[in-house]
Amino acid sequence: MDRSKLDELEKKLKNEKILSCLIQKDSKMLFEYYKNKKVKSNVQTICSCTKSVLSALIGIAIDMGLIESIHIPISHYFADILEKEDSIKKQEITIQHLLTMTPGTHWPEFGEWNCFAPMVYSKDINKFILERPLIENPGEKMNYNSGCSHLLSDIIQQVSGMSTHDFAKKYLFTPLGIKNSTWHSRQGVSLGADGLKITSEDMLKFGTLFLHAGKFNDKQLISKKWVEESVSARYLTYETIGHYGYHWWASSHLVDSTEVSYYFALGYGGQYIIIVPSFDLVVVFTSRLFPESLKPLEYFKEYILKAAVAQ
Repeated sequence: MDRSKLDELEKKLKNEKILSCLIQKDSKMLFEYYKNKKVKSNVQTICSCTKSVLSALIGIAIDMGLIESIHIPISHYFADILEKEDSIKKQEITIQHLLTMTPGTHWPEFGEWNCFAPMVYSKDINKFILERPLIENPGEKMNYNSGCSHLLSDIIQQVSGMSTHDFAKKYLFTPLGIKNSTWHSRQGVSLGADGLKITSEDMLKFGTLFLHAGKFNDKQLISKKWVEESVSARYLTYETIGHYGYHWWASSHLVDSTEVSYYFALGYGGQYIIIVPSFDLVVVFTSRLFPESLKPLEYFKEYILKAAVAQ
């Protein structure tokens, strides 16, 4: 990669509230920036990057036969709440609709709620989510909805008989060599939207797993089919971010007449796991840029992609 571009990037990072930036290409670490030593050793708040990890866990649960299909109606798991709902359309909401955030309910997380879902303060989080009014048919439109993620976490716990965190440790983290993690829970359920903390290096491992189509150290941890389906661009959502798949974002950027496709996990405040298959590239950012969550993505386009294209 063009080292001059990476040098420019490093100068930028030092003047920002970016805690870490890791760049791995062709399975080699090319760039490693930490704001300080503690950032390198401590687990990082990855916010909504948690959602992409959760999506991987759903894939593992399907591979194991714990979940029959993404087309299973969620009334199978939340009958006690949904059977009391008047809307017949709510009975059509499936696991796939949760993964793509297309249940059709009113959920102004990127509107009047200002990037915060008040469900966490409810006495019954699942009830708060499922009783939101239906304003569109399920599957019609993606609208950012952290409630979907929390329901998926609850489903994992129902089918596995263990917490989502314990399920992750057994079937994903331990095989990846991720030894240090915390996952906050509420009302007995691991917070599917934003509860996970892992190190920047472990974020890179997770990204590498997806780059290699679900395989790590010659062991298939997640089926290749699930990885491909997860990161496929399905719904054009927010033009400044890109399309949405199964709790993954997908986009492309034109660099000197070369269109480069990539997909990524995104967390509030500037947390990223970005995968660029055509360049065998994985990039990680952790940040505290809460008013400017998209800034690391701009740095990725301006410096890292240009460095890759110029190689």
